[in-house]
Amino acid sequence: MASNSDMKNEMKTYESFISFFKWGTIISFGIAALVVFLIA
Repeated sequence: MASNSDMKNEMKTYESFISFFKWGTIISFGIAALVVFLIA
């Protein structure tokens, strides 16, 4: 089993990845909407 400090580091990495993924998704939708608006 992993030690408690390792689990804390893993959770911190996981949370930062989820946050990055969330913002990346929001920005991607924003860019896609802008492109559709410019084409239309």
